[in-house]
Amino acid sequence: MIWNTNLRWRLPATCLLLQVAMVVLFGVFVRYDHDADPHWIDRQGGENATSDMENEFYYRYPSFQDVHVMIFVGFGFLMTFLQRYGYSSVGFNFLLAAFGIQWALLMQGWFHSYSQGYIHVGVENLINADFCVGSVCVAFGAVLGKVSPVQLLIMTLFQVTLFSVNEFILLSLLEVKDAGGSMTIHTFGAYFGLTVTWILYRPSLHQSKERQSAVYHSDLFAMIGTLFLWMYWPSFNSAVSKHGDAQHRAAINTYCSLAACVLTSVALSSALHKKGKLDMVHIQNATLAGGVAVGTAAEMMLMPYGSLIVGFLCGIISTLGFVYLTPFLESKLRIQDTCGIHNLHGMPGIIGGIVGAVTASCANASVYGAKGLANAFDFDGFKTTWDSSMQGKFQAAGLFVSLAMALVGGIIVGIILKLPFWGQPADGNCFEDSVYWEGPCLRMETEELETKQASKPGSGSRGLGGHILRTTGRRGPGGRSGPSPPK
Repeated sequence: MIWNTNLRWRLPATCLLLQVAMVVLFGVFVRYDHDADPHWIDRQGGENATSDMENEFYYRYPSFQDVHVMIFVGFGFLMTFLQRYGYSSVGFNFLLAAFGIQWALLMQGWFHSYSQGYIHVGVENLINADFCVGSVCVAFGAVLGKVSPVQLLIMTLFQVTLFSVNEFILLSLLEVKDAGGSMTIHTFGAYFGLTVTWILYRPSLHQSKERQSAVYHSDLFAMIGTLFLWMYWPSFNSAVSKHGDAQHRAAINTYCSLAACVLTSVALSSALHKKGKLDMVHIQNATLAGGVAVGTAAEMMLMPYGSLIVGFLCGIISTLGFVYLTPFLESKLRIQDTCGIHNLHGMPGIIGGIVGAVTASCANASVYGAKGLANAFDFDGFKTTWDSSMQGKFQAAGLFVSLAMALVGGIIVGIILKLPFWGQPADGNCFEDSVYWEGPCLRMETEELETKQASKPGSGSRGLGGHILRTTGRRGPGGRSGPSPPK
């Protein structure tokens, strides 16, 4: 089957239509939060603010910067491991995140900060929009290399909508605590992406299998993303925590969990190789699993040693997932997970939800103090009759809601993206920048390949318009998405 990958009208029309819609909706609904409004100076006296430094901007903006870097640099470069898909990994991540933060400001605003006919936007809204887009970036990892930018924009539109609904149910209706988003961001994003890629299953993807491997320089670029994510993850998990001890505790717990995760990931990576060598796939991904798994309980009294235990376990589970589970998912369940998001976000996200439920259930006044316990879990309002056991049950319920929303939403969105007119590449042309990108090196390689193929009819894989794309390359040891295709 010949796929039409020419996006000359489809991509511009989609981008411009979505951006015009954003301009109109922002004009109608979005206004500045009172901390960003010029009337702030009038409110200082009434709010007992003695200086402009007490504005929320100065408290939240450093965390916002860190989270913003994670979304655009961390996630973007983490996915550059594919030897011929670096432009697309960084560029498409840039595109979907830029659109996603706009739509997230609207969707989350309607649910959480809508009053008197307007959405009031401040720096905390910007952080939450980045969180929402982080979930989209997670899902992007599952379909990386197999979809068009138009499909990514459509996926982002629907996923941000579903994410906002799921987040509202968990945080506002169930009163779940999920500071670092183990359930709302990672679990939802991972299983949404896995369900979408399951629906978009490509039976002949082995034609592009050799381009799924890494080369030396592409793995180095991916490691840049890993280091940015690893360094800034304490900010990610603590960015919207309450002022004071909660935010302080979230940063410490994340820091400890990440550190422990590195050692166990390295240990398992070496132990599982017959010559004791390290696999860069594990170092790039499994080392981050501790940050994911400690997210829900980040604000809680998990204790530093508890955080080390969580990171210790996640390094082991995530590494084992890359070695054994990813090949199983592809060969038996037809889930082609390009980046292994099930191992980095899916399983650690579930572990994080379980850790949060157990930690909440065990909370008591002797550990938190009477006021500290009420403040940590908001035991006021309609929750005055709640105890720690009830909070733990609602935490567990939140995990199941996230999974259900992800699976059902992923099926629906996957069916929509499966329609043949979105400009997706053929099975033999996946993981290839030159399908959608123009550049000196790409143009020269394409012309050279056309000349070679003209002298050898029948070889190679033909894309739209007679462009013949390279289908040979170096396979990295083990790859990321399962076993080699049958010979």
